[in-house]
Amino acid sequence: MRISDAAPTLADLTARTGLDVLDHLERGAEVPVIDGLQAQGDLLLVPLHLVADAVTLVQGSGPRWTPVPAEGLELLRSAAGGNPHTLVADPGTCRWTSDVHDRFGLALGVLATTAPAYLLHPEHGGSGLAPGTYAVRRQREAALRQAWRDDRARWSPGGSRLVAD
Repeated sequence: MRISDAAPTLADLTARTGLDVLDHLERGAEVPVIDGLQAQGDLLLVPLHLVADAVTLVQGSGPRWTPVPAEGLELLRSAAGGNPHTLVADPGTCRWTSDVHDRFGLALGVLATTAPAYLLHPEHGGSGLAPGTYAVRRQREAALRQAWRDDRARWSPGGSRLVAD
């Protein structure tokens, strides 16, 4: 089954992958396609040229690319809820590699697509990606630590931690 030339609905994507979404999501809603930075839960999808100074494909023999199958490719399963972020695209239009180096340690990989591709998640629904090359990165947030001074708690910067979805 090919993703329609018209914007697919959430129901179209769930039927194609066999994945389901939670009841609060409107299955009849069209999934918009965006060509810029996107967030879905604990993942960020960033046009590669915006992070090219931090995220690079492996050198040497080059990255090993995996075609994205019609039923989708799981990119990340959240540790908190066990829900997968699944990449969905028409056969032959999208490929994925985890052969990347990210100087901040946030990139899971890079996807390259010549037609709209979609990221599907049970809690967040769908996100559409315009043709292009994207770094798929984990989100991180500032972590605060509690410090005791003069019998009073004070919060101070404590580094960062990955966002758990």
